[in-house]
Amino acid sequence: MISPSTDNMHINSETSTVNGTSHTAYGKNVVAELKKEEKEEAKAVQKLSKEHDIVLKTFRILIADLCQQFGGGHPGGAIGMAAIGVALWKYVMRYAPHTPDYFNRDRFVLSNGHTCLFQYTFLHLTGYKDMTLDQLKSYHSERVDAICPGHPEIEIEGIEVTTGPLGQGIANAVGLAMATKNLQATYNTPDFDVVSNHTWCMIGDACLQEGVALEAISYAGHLKLNNLTVIYDNNQITCDGSVDLTNTEDVNTKMRACNWNVIDIEDGCFDIEAIVDALNQARASTDKPTFINIRTVIGLGSKVAGDAAAHGAAFGTEDVANIKRVYGFNPDEHFVIGKEVRDFFEKIPDRGQQLVQSWEKKVQEYESKYPELGAEFRRRREGKLPDNWEDLIPASFPEKPVASRAASGLVFNPIAKACNNFMVGTADLSPSVNMIWKDKVDFQPPDLKTQCGITGNYSGRYIHYGIREHAMAAISNGLAAYAPNTIIPVTSSFFMFYLYAAPAVRMGALQHLQVIHVATHDSIGTGEDGPTHQPIELANLYRAMPNILYIRPGDSEEVAGAWKVAIEAKNTPSIISTSRQALPQIPQTRRDMVAKGAYVLEEVDDADLTLIGVGAELSFAVNVAEALKEKNIKARVVSFPSWRLFEAQPLEYRRDVLRRHRFPAVVIEPYAANGWERYANAGINMKRFGQSLPCKAVYKLFGFETEPMTEKVSAYLERLKSDEILRTEWVDL
Repeated sequence: MISPSTDNMHINSETSTVNGTSHTAYGKNVVAELKKEEKEEAKAVQKLSKEHDIVLKTFRILIADLCQQFGGGHPGGAIGMAAIGVALWKYVMRYAPHTPDYFNRDRFVLSNGHTCLFQYTFLHLTGYKDMTLDQLKSYHSERVDAICPGHPEIEIEGIEVTTGPLGQGIANAVGLAMATKNLQATYNTPDFDVVSNHTWCMIGDACLQEGVALEAISYAGHLKLNNLTVIYDNNQITCDGSVDLTNTEDVNTKMRACNWNVIDIEDGCFDIEAIVDALNQARASTDKPTFINIRTVIGLGSKVAGDAAAHGAAFGTEDVANIKRVYGFNPDEHFVIGKEVRDFFEKIPDRGQQLVQSWEKKVQEYESKYPELGAEFRRRREGKLPDNWEDLIPASFPEKPVASRAASGLVFNPIAKACNNFMVGTADLSPSVNMIWKDKVDFQPPDLKTQCGITGNYSGRYIHYGIREHAMAAISNGLAAYAPNTIIPVTSSFFMFYLYAAPAVRMGALQHLQVIHVATHDSIGTGEDGPTHQPIELANLYRAMPNILYIRPGDSEEVAGAWKVAIEAKNTPSIISTSRQALPQIPQTRRDMVAKGAYVLEEVDDADLTLIGVGAELSFAVNVAEALKEKNIKARVVSFPSWRLFEAQPLEYRRDVLRRHRFPAVVIEPYAANGWERYANAGINMKRFGQSLPCKAVYKLFGFETEPMTEKVSAYLERLKSDEILRTEWVDL
């Protein structure tokens, strides 16, 4: 029978083989193989089967009631997954409902987030204090204080990451498992395994069709993340119909080809014992992540069981009442959780607290025996950087022109080397993004032998993601979510390829996760690679996206300021946007003013206008201001690296920087102009895609040279003299 242990939570008795075996009613195989104390064991199995029966029925009816209450939601998947949930929360997972942030807890990710009631209900049954029955009943209600949103959100006790866009969760789970591996390799000793948690990820048919999931699955297999288990709710249904409408591949063979162990469970609706056995086999894996393919029936027990109609709609009053009758429940009673079910989960909080106390005692002994390592481990758990990190930023830079991508490496690489909070990755662009520090170690399986000779181990903090921009950002969200600021992930790629990564970058912003994205080749100055690589519209996406700092520094000093802002932004992802081409170093720039978002670079008395310069083209504004002097036009110059940071400043500061009430402002940036009308009256911007030409030639083609820009600005000022209404309109120069 199944018998959870406080420490190991394993099956104490013999169980049937899982691989390739069709399992029927739970307990059947165990009873057939009894050797000793047959009567006592048989009675125990019968008792356990009876308990499981009432728990599964209660759970499924509760899900049906919760969806029926407000006539919406996703009941089918949650109902079909009930036995999987019992196996996880009752028998296998190591967690503490009354200490939900227990550092060494197992992590659970619900990648098929539409089945959120599955997770919310088990949080309630297992004793998470915030998830009261009253809160559980808030699902799809109008309550603004509800903690049962339509998809799981990270702010809720017991929820590790926000999921919903399919495929994101499994990529997050890969990041969580990587975090465990890195911390284990860094802090565990032969006598103390202070980090030993496992990551469990629930997926559905749809996750296995999303590109980001397949990127992450491939990468997890390469990394041999044996501390990761993916549980596949295989009900063969998506919104439009059966899965074979779009997918007829052999999933198990595909997973094995990606270097995963595969375990099959035929009876996923009832055979809790086989599921527990499979989960424990997965935890015991020594060389690969594990994929458990569990066949279930969506909407089990309803009229639409096994049909797409069970996916995203309540069953209807009559059907819910009929399910209750068949299960032996009163059809007129709702949200019923009987004493037997309460008793079944009653001891889980105490079991969790025993885990917490045992771990805390272990850490105390660890800190006593290894004081330096223990102090560092505590610092990491508290999400702190070494006190001297800011001193590692260069005090000055060469006066010669330097690409801001190179300046970015000069600023950050000494910090990355000295501060092991940072795990730095790239999507196959190491030579271009300048994120490698001396003596870095790659995050790789210790036994990996590559043709190129690059090796590493799990203590490494430089991550080769391969050509997987989307997974890189999503996995980084998982690294960041492991524990607040214990790991600060840094990603890097060309800015244009953050369009591939955008859904995951958005999810990081939504979850307030500190991830720093280093985006190079950020303008038409990228040159010969052409319009496919020259971003002109992408900045607008990230400038509009809530809770993300898009920072476009203009020279090395501003790069230093951008990194300082990003490292100090503990609840916000950042994008540091840098150039491929060398940029002139501007004496007036100030690293400390980047945090203001915009600041006056050159002030002029009795000015005629303000010129706004941005990022790689900041020097263009300086040059045009100088040229305008010959026309007796006085131009102030403002550097504007970040809209979001500027908007956070007091109103008086913003007014004083722009002074639009006194004279017009003109922005110079070879991006789409959308949004600049908030800060400027006119702009020299881009209205089409770029061109495959060398850097200087492409700027010349689009008029981004001092003389034509000076003529455009002076002509605009002349027009204003005869048409002051232009001051109220956006003018594209």
